Amino acid sequence: MHAQIVLFDGFDPLDVIAPYEVLHAGGTASGGLVSVELVSAEGPREVVSGTGGLALRATAGLAPARAGLVLVPGASGRVGGPGEIPDHDFGAGQRRQDESIPVLLGRTLTTELPALLKAAMDDPDVTVCSVCGGSLVLAMAGLLEGRHATTHHMGLDMLDATGVHAVRARVVDDGDVVTGAGVTSGLDLALHLLEREVGPRVAHAVEELFAHERRGIVWRDRGPAAAAL
Repeated sequence: MHAQIVLFDGFDPLDVIAPYEVLHAGGTASGGLVSVELVSAEGPREVVSGTGGLALRATAGLAPARAGLVLVPGASGRVGGPGEIPDHDFGAGQRRQDESIPVLLGRTLTTELPALLKAAMDDPDVTVCSVCGGSLVLAMAGLLEGRHATTHHMGLDMLDATGVHAVRARVVDDGDVVTGAGVTSGLDLALHLLEREVGPRVAHAVEELFAHERRGIVWRDRGPAAAAL
């Protein structure tokens, strides 16, 4: 299983590093059955996060036809408001200080990322995943309409407004789309993916290594609907 974790200007570092470390450790624990890399829509480049100017390097361009996982993080910045509009004149590697999360997420729509993500979602051999506001990137690109997904609790209404069945859960598994809620849910999402794709013994070994016990039930659209409690 190969995982491509997408970097874009203003990304949230924890959304990236948490699943990266879990999946990398899963590769070690499984004898190389899992590999992971950082990518961007533009190809290899330094990508500046939204947290204190911290930068990570994308070592390749996003390859939507490569079988495995594509994971989209959220953004880090001011909470802002849904009415804030991104500056479309800014190119890759350019961003202002103190930009809001809606602006940073919205700016991804002006790049090649939506087209690449659509190609990935159209490929039956690719599972598209997200952490936190990454599902809003997918939703704003029109790629999650009618699907079940989650995001940070402050973005659930926005997610629902795009035609997504927003679920208040830590991890939502909708088959070829798997989404995580707030930033630390990247740990739980990646452990779930390890268990689902590689096996529970590898996932358990990584869980023990990081001294992290997964929280909550992974939500799936299965079984009878719960009655009011």
